[in-house]
Amino acid sequence: MALTSDDVSRIAHLARLELQPAEQAAMLAQINGFFSIVEQMSAVDTSGVEPLYTPLSAVTDVALRLREDMVTEADQHALNQRSAPLVEDGLYLVPKVIE
Repeated sequence: MALTSDDVSRIAHLARLELQPAEQAAMLAQINGFFSIVEQMSAVDTSGVEPLYTPLSAVTDVALRLREDMVTEADQHALNQRSAPLVEDGLYLVPKVIE
């Protein structure tokens, strides 16, 4: 999927960027280069390849050092809400800012 100069202009407008013609040409080349790399990576057949949690596990046996998924702190919900100006049914009430 290659972008055109019009696509880069639209992206720059959405990002509120003002690109000079030379910058726009360079940006077009960079973005299309990125998409080219993504297409090459997508073309690789990865069926049967297990996902790695770290690249090091491809070359050596790495043990996971993850902690148990368990609650380590007491529930202090009510204590935290005592300093809030307005609370109702365990929810913080805030003023409406969008009309």
